[in-house]
Order: sequence, then structure tokens, then C-alpha cells
Amino acid sequence: MSKIPISVLVVIHTADLQVLLLERSDAPGFWQSVTGSQEAGETLRETAIREVREETGLDAGQYTLADWNLENQFEIYERWRHRYAPGITHNTEHVFGLLLPEPLPATLSPREHLNQCWRPWREAAEKCFSWSNAEAIRKLDGGIA
Repeated sequence: MSKIPISVLVVIHTADLQVLLLERSDAPGFWQSVTGSQEAGETLRETAIREVREETGLDAGQYTLADWNLENQFEIYERWRHRYAPGITHNTEHVFGLLLPEPLPATLSPREHLNQCWRPWREAAEKCFSWSNAEAIRKLDGGIA
């Protein structure tokens, strides 16, 4: 089944702007926040909660999950286009923030991620391979969270 070209990006952070990053298992060296495609019938919030649970083991319902009302459109990397229906080349990403009380360890799914790290927001933004992810993290400094 093809992926829907609508996704969420969930920036997991603390009040002092520490950010959780995950290293992709299908692209070692590519660090990112939680991301994932919407499934049929899901709201964007439900997608965010599911993706956080699948990728980190954390229950987003126990913390403050905020829709930042930001949307990014970008070209899907060629290496991942096979996951979508033929002819789909662009994705629409919706940005959320998840505020945690402190840096918590994630329980990673080995098929999705190799490593995790918590970094100050500036360092986390620099470490991200995705421009939209880096831009979202930089918004933490402006008080969007």
C-alpha cells in the first residue's frame, strides 16, 4: 500500500529547549525529529500521537502536544519515492511540538532508528538533515512552543 503524501513532524523538546533527535536506520548519519505519514482515517493529531509512540515509545497524551499550525511542502527525496503512488513527488508536512518535563530516553524501533540524542536547540537544528526539521527547531527560540 502506498503512503499518503501528508505527514507530521513532531519536535520533542523540554522547556529549556533541549531537543530529541533520532538517527534513521535506512540512512545512517541522517538525524531528525519524529516524522511519519498520515494513515487513512486519522486526524493529524492522531498521526502525531501514533508516530511518537511508534518511534520513541513515549505516550504523547501524557504531555503537552501542540499543533504549531505550520505546514511545509517539499519534494520527496528520490530514495524514498517508491513508498508513494506513481507520480507522487511532493509531500505536505504538518508541524507539532511535544513538551516533556525533562529529557527522557526513547525506546527505539531498530527498523526505524539506530540512535538517539538530546541536544540544545541550536545544535539540534544544525544536526538535522532536513531543512524543514531544522527550521521547525529554530522556531523554538521564538517562543512558538
